[in-house]
Amino acid sequence: MNNSELILNPDGSVYHLHLLPDHISDTILTVGDPNRVVQVSRHFDSVEFEATHREFVTHVGYYKGKRITVLSTGMGTDNIDIVMNELDALVNIDFMARAVRPAEEHIKLKIIRLGTSGALQADVPLGSVLATQYAVGLDSLMQFYPLMETGFETQLATSLQAALDMPFAPYVVRGSDLLREQIGANMLVGNTLTCPGFYGPQGRVLRLALRQPDYLTRLRTFGQDTAEGHFRLDNFEMETAGYYSLGRLLGHDVLSLNAIVANRVTGEFAPNAGAVVDGMIAETLNRLVA
Repeated sequence: MNNSELILNPDGSVYHLHLLPDHISDTILTVGDPNRVVQVSRHFDSVEFEATHREFVTHVGYYKGKRITVLSTGMGTDNIDIVMNELDALVNIDFMARAVRPAEEHIKLKIIRLGTSGALQADVPLGSVLATQYAVGLDSLMQFYPLMETGFETQLATSLQAALDMPFAPYVVRGSDLLREQIGANMLVGNTLTCPGFYGPQGRVLRLALRQPDYLTRLRTFGQDTAEGHFRLDNFEMETAGYYSLGRLLGHDVLSLNAIVANRVTGEFAPNAGAVVDGMIAETLNRLVA
């Protein structure tokens, strides 16, 4: 790989994350907000490594004997493109040889997003934690990668494009069933819409009117009966579809957990949003070592 493709810093670390292969574990918790990294690592029994570069803050430590990495990503799937590619490079590319490691040496990471989210349905309660089964991307990231969708996923994407009268097709991808069953047991399971912004793309109106005044209603009422049951959109945020699609392409297990701190149907915002996130973090750590 040319120097302009695999960019390394003078100390040999990967360009944006500023990490070396030994700096991460095979289990990685990701958060959007850099300040939330310490919310996770304060639970660790010990912290062996810390790094900060741009919005990417990394702590590596041990929780009840298990080595865990927590990493901040910033917001949006453009940042997830950086994070997922560079995490994969740390374990599946030989930096000295600048070559992809043989397939038989492939390392599969477990990546769990711990994020906040708004509900799109009135019956998704404030304060709950939702584990994402399918993610729907309204961003353009998968225009640049050969994502192989199942027939079911393609059908959903086509139907949603028609329902929203969009000039481009969304993409739909299922996350890791293994992680969802392990970490998301007894949590709400739902389908998450990933938006390329916080205001217009999530139907918020301050001073700018939306192109479609009934945009939120279209999202909330979108539904399709399938062999797995009735598909609907339960919540939205800004990263999950990027995680799930790149996880599939790169061969990693990925799960998105969403602390529901707002309900866009009822207009409510959780007064104890911080406590909801704290509870999600503690429960995830305990389930990882159970």
